[in-house]
Amino acid sequence: MKHILVTGGSGFIGQALCPALLAAGFDLSVLTRDARRASRLLPPGVRLLESLDGLQDLPPVSTLVNLAGEPLAGRRWTAARKAAFHRSRVDFTAHLVDHFSRAGAVPAAVISGSAIGYYGPHGDEQLDEDGAVVDSFSHRLCAAWEQQALRFEALGSRVCRLRIGVVLDQGGALAALLPPFRLGLGGPIASGRQWMSWIHRADLVALIHHAIDREALTGAINATAPGAVTNREFAGTLGRVLRRPARITTPGWAMRLLFGEMADELLISGQRVYPARALASGFQFRYPHLAPALEAILTPSGAS
Repeated sequence: MKHILVTGGSGFIGQALCPALLAAGFDLSVLTRDARRASRLLPPGVRLLESLDGLQDLPPVSTLVNLAGEPLAGRRWTAARKAAFHRSRVDFTAHLVDHFSRAGAVPAAVISGSAIGYYGPHGDEQLDEDGAVVDSFSHRLCAAWEQQALRFEALGSRVCRLRIGVVLDQGGALAALLPPFRLGLGGPIASGRQWMSWIHRADLVALIHHAIDREALTGAINATAPGAVTNREFAGTLGRVLRRPARITTPGWAMRLLFGEMADELLISGQRVYPARALASGFQFRYPHLAPALEAILTPSGAS
């Protein structure tokens, strides 16, 4: 039985991933800062570790799934928050590499989180995993994060770097959007022409499982549905699924006033990302298009 170690297991993605890995028959450990909280969020059968030292008496880790990281959205990017982003992603991944290097028992595979922010803000061009990058805070953070993950290759691990888009399901980013949309007060942000690259959480969980199983799969992998949409299309589709109007535009200046640099990089600009490597490896998306994904999440008859 393969022993999988998940970091960030009690987060939005991990809460769906861990039950799926248990159901698939893996021996599962989760590294967490708060075992009491994690025990409320994760199913029985997950082994909770508050330190990497807890691995000493366990079977060797065959796969490391590294999803740890402070959420980027929600509040202004102050200097303190940027430092926290760096610590929770770059420094923490370096800590994982150093631990396994010292331990001498290296995971055969490392599935390490990253984000589509790696590409920086773009216009209408479609970006596969070799797409051009634009210098920005998001790019520099993701690039440094990925560089630390790549250090596992020197230790002999197969490394997949998942560049994750906006993850949709009950909760997460969608939860912040629903109240105004349900009141009929939703709509596009700024021009609405910026691209949104998204993925249903069920597809992201399946893609992580796919990356664990496919021993030939390596490198950067865009974890986004093939059907990216503009912000205006997203707002219109969400409004139709909720049967509410979605015509009220939030001006860009208001987003900048509230969120500063974060608004420019995450809300007013975007990336049109295409999952070329996942599709080439044989992965099949359950939700390649937005409307069925939102219907599955938000309507009583939908199945997520």
